[in-house]
Amino acid sequence: MRLKEEKENILQTIGNTPLVYLKNVSEKLNTNVYAKVEAFNPGHSAKDRIALYAVNKAEKEGRLKVGGTIIESTSGNTGRSLAMIAALRGYKCVFFTTTKISFEKETFLRALGAEVHICPASAKSDAPESYYSRAKSLHASTPNSIYVNQYYNDSNIEGHYSSTGPEIWNQTENKVTHYVACVGSGGTISGTAKFLKERNRSIKVYGVDAFGSVLTKFHRDGEFDENEIRPYKLDGVGKKIIPGTVLFEYIDKFYQVEDKKGLLRARHLAKTESILTGPSGGAAIEGLYTMKDEFKPTDCVVVILSDHGAGYLSTLYNDDWMRKNGFMESDANKNGAEAKNLHNQNQV
Repeated sequence: MRLKEEKENILQTIGNTPLVYLKNVSEKLNTNVYAKVEAFNPGHSAKDRIALYAVNKAEKEGRLKVGGTIIESTSGNTGRSLAMIAALRGYKCVFFTTTKISFEKETFLRALGAEVHICPASAKSDAPESYYSRAKSLHASTPNSIYVNQYYNDSNIEGHYSSTGPEIWNQTENKVTHYVACVGSGGTISGTAKFLKERNRSIKVYGVDAFGSVLTKFHRDGEFDENEIRPYKLDGVGKKIIPGTVLFEYIDKFYQVEDKKGLLRARHLAKTESILTGPSGGAAIEGLYTMKDEFKPTDCVVVILSDHGAGYLSTLYNDDWMRKNGFMESDANKNGAEAKNLHNQNQV
């Protein structure tokens, strides 16, 4: 028996995520802010889009055949999306990640049948022990394998150009004036921005970056400066390399966000808009406050919330972790401390 409304499998639920009006944020910024909530994808992140696009393309081109292996360097979300696809299609998955990965994300990967290797987050990108180098090395020695390599794979851009961009254009009834997204591997902002600017060149695209990342200075000065690199805690934001999937020509300006402000903003969003997002979502919202002078009351601002907060219950949404890392006061009145911090942020 087949049902009229059935889905062939879980992958058919990827995309067409909702655009949600953020009442509290809109009032604070005196404009109209809409969140593209990517947690509604089955893998709980925007990475579902590029993972499916990349695997479909590899299969079509004959680079991935029955019984093959999918290899990737990932902070968790892309790996989870690839593992979900691999479980359905019978591929083996081997992922290399870093010590920054949360317990939840690592557990998700293993639950879907992936083999996971943890590499030092402090390793330079070209060091043999880095998660980039180890993934590349395994791919070179593994027949019938693909190294997705999201940082230099055009599928990362094409997946969003063909889905996220058109969705935002249609959902806003062609009225979008600003598109704001965190920049990590760069596909989400680049593919979407390319589509939107081809429809209307006056749409402004703002990238949100982390302090400790090299992307902002590279965009501003065209210079890769290793002196910009320092540790930070905002997963999914910024890079210490220049990914080939960041189309800088489609990004009008970058804004950097501090760890503490981005993380507290995510926690505040949960309490004011009932949306539990990850660190990059918090950084994206904090970025809106940083760039608030760019907006007019009549604007239509779309911000990407890239993933779900469930992957960060042991970090971002864990009070002990927040205190240990200096992001919350050691105060019995935790909510009051957070509210005070966010009140101060809102005055900026």
